[in-house]
Amino acid sequence: MALVIDLKPGEKILIGDAVITNDSHRSRLHISGDSAILREKDVMKEEDADTPCKKAYFLIQCMYLARNPSTYYDTYFETIRDIQHAAPKLSFMFLSINEKIIQGTYYKAMKEAKELIALEKDLVAHALAR
Repeated sequence: MALVIDLKPGEKILIGDAVITNDSHRSRLHISGDSAILREKDVMKEEDADTPCKKAYFLIQCMYLARNPSTYYDTYFETIRDIQHAAPKLSFMFLSINEKIIQGTYYKAMKEAKELIALEKDLVAHALAR
């Protein structure tokens, strides 16, 4: 079954190692295969990974796009150890994310890590409001 993606004018998408930029009209792509696919809105640049949870997301993204995802494991697990030490309440989320990483379902792990970023933002806002 093919993945169907509608692209807005000028929107970018990563497919494997290639960045594809849509022209000035809406496009619909039907994509089959096992290549990593990321819409522009889901891509995090390294310089934007400016919080611990964003760094975890970025590392999962790297795993998803890498030919050898395990090269990012050590840095990722170090990062989440630090996060869990600082915010133990987030540990339950990492159980699910780590399970997906171990299963090799990195895109699903990325989706859960996005939720983690939102939680982190709320925690920081709450701490600053005190």
